[in-house]
Amino acid sequence: MASFIESFGGLAIALLGAALAVGLACVGSAKGTGIAGEAAAGLCSEDPSKFGKAMILQVLPGTQGLYGLVAWFLAVNKVGILGGSVISISLQTGWQIFAACLPVALGELLSAIAQGRVAASAIGILAKKGDDWSKGILLCVMVEFYAILSLLATFLMLNGIAV
Repeated sequence: MASFIESFGGLAIALLGAALAVGLACVGSAKGTGIAGEAAAGLCSEDPSKFGKAMILQVLPGTQGLYGLVAWFLAVNKVGILGGSVISISLQTGWQIFAACLPVALGELLSAIAQGRVAASAIGILAKKGDDWSKGILLCVMVEFYAILSLLATFLMLNGIAV
């Protein structure tokens, strides 16, 4: 058992971090786009001509899922999964990769849900004052900024890990 952990434990922990990065980010995006989609569906049932603008607002929380996928790609590339030659990494390095994936995993999960709520409110702006809908986009961008910071933190941490 000890030799198994020494041989594969670091890789398993690193892959768990990568999986959490993409998995939690996608869960957040699904929840956020769902929240905004509910508001968009309500608006479109009253005014179908606003579908395009409502859909743009709904898509915004989906970017966090993409950021999670970028982090997953960086993490699995770090251990050689995508190159076809998996490298042996220590348990310590596995934990470092796991920890580096946490900012994206948690940051994207929470920011996507928050951005979905903001997007739903922005759809309310679109419903009442169609010409002011771009103000709602700016409000969503404020949340997006923190999603980008989470990705940046993960990127910098992963790049600092020597394998």
